Amino acid sequence: MRLDRNFANGRFIDPSTEPAGNEHIAVYNPATGAAIAHVTGATQAEAIAAVDAAAVAQKAWRKLPSAERAVYLHKLADALTECAPSIGAALALESGKSVADATNEAIYAGQITRYHAEWARRIEGEVIPSDTADENLVLHREPIGVVACLIPFNYPVYTFMRKVAPALIAGNTVVVRPSNNTPTSAFEIAKAVEKAGLPAGVVNILAMNHATAEALCTHPKVGMITLTGSVGAGRKVLDYCKANIAKPSLELGGKTPAIIEADADLDKAARDLVASKTTHCGQLCTAIERVYVHESVHDRFVALLKQHMSAVESGDRSEQPSLMGPLVNEASRQSIHAMVERAVAAGAKLETGGKLPQGKGFFYPATLLTNCRQDMEIIQEETFGPIMPVVKYSTLDEALEMANDHQFGLSSVLYTENYRAAMKIANGIEAGELYVNRTPADPYQGFHAGWKRSGLGGDDGKHGMLEFTQTRLVVMKY
Repeated sequence: MRLDRNFANGRFIDPSTEPAGNEHIAVYNPATGAAIAHVTGATQAEAIAAVDAAAVAQKAWRKLPSAERAVYLHKLADALTECAPSIGAALALESGKSVADATNEAIYAGQITRYHAEWARRIEGEVIPSDTADENLVLHREPIGVVACLIPFNYPVYTFMRKVAPALIAGNTVVVRPSNNTPTSAFEIAKAVEKAGLPAGVVNILAMNHATAEALCTHPKVGMITLTGSVGAGRKVLDYCKANIAKPSLELGGKTPAIIEADADLDKAARDLVASKTTHCGQLCTAIERVYVHESVHDRFVALLKQHMSAVESGDRSEQPSLMGPLVNEASRQSIHAMVERAVAAGAKLETGGKLPQGKGFFYPATLLTNCRQDMEIIQEETFGPIMPVVKYSTLDEALEMANDHQFGLSSVLYTENYRAAMKIANGIEAGELYVNRTPADPYQGFHAGWKRSGLGGDDGKHGMLEFTQTRLVVMKY
């Protein structure tokens, strides 16, 4: 069984220097339930030392021309690509993904790193007209300092670089806390950081419990905290930010609505929605979470959904990659099953799935629910699993109203061939993203940002990179 150690100030922490009784975090394969690794949990003193090291490194890192920082990021992108097989192997075991999917995630992490390296010569300020003839106003973009990056379990390798790459190119240094469900891939990334030769202290990676995470996030030298996680986790981060008025950037829960108009390509829409809902067992922030179907095509579309959902089989993807994999843990599986049972008790009709499977692993079947109402928990709360509830509607205005009648506003989907309907939803949907005739995929040159309780700030593209900067206005009299 592998034992991973934390990476700080340019090196893996020597076990001989660790305090006696250092906590070990067990890591499990969700497809089998078996323990596969132990990770050394950082102490609060180690987390504080990592922040101090990052703060020292940042003074030199920010002074490098951004083009020189880009050279390091290109080397890191190369290292991630070269190390993709080992990163993918670790990720597959800890997440239940297939080796191919996990390895591709590492390759995509290299791609987004290279993308952000290309911003080096494009971090621009502004010259602003003054009201005074002998004066110039110059707005500079500057790094924030040390950034605490809190990484989720579902796409932990891609999200790692989604946050770290723009932070680094902007001149910040980072302390990364991976999810305790999926930390081993993060320490494989640490080997890529070593291979790329990044200066000591620029990237620090530590597994830790919640108390240590609080010590990290409330350290006075942490200027920004970026999180992808639940609304509850986001509220904790906002509490942490209060300590030193750190900047938050939060990508939180989602409940993606899909509106299916009468003129939609129903076959394509059904295939797309089921693929979205069953990829990584529905553990995506932008996976389809509620489906609004026009009454004239409701029965036909439900039949297509049922056909495709019923065909989805679950199992260990290391043995058969085409299967749907497991949920992250047993607690998640029990929570999702309880939501399905409450939906049925409230009047929903179970079309397929909805039964707890026997045997090892944290599997749950693709589950389709019809006869759902807008006020049901299954429509209002994020499931983060392979559950698809369907609601019937009469008019597009009604569908839009129900799609917007929600606490979340991360992503949304519309299937139609009518440009008027598309423009109506595009101008009226209360969400950070709208995908027309396709399901969400988060292009890294776009901007992935939620409305309402789905977050503050955002990731990806120019605007995601600028999240990691602050401004300085220089007023020059001459």
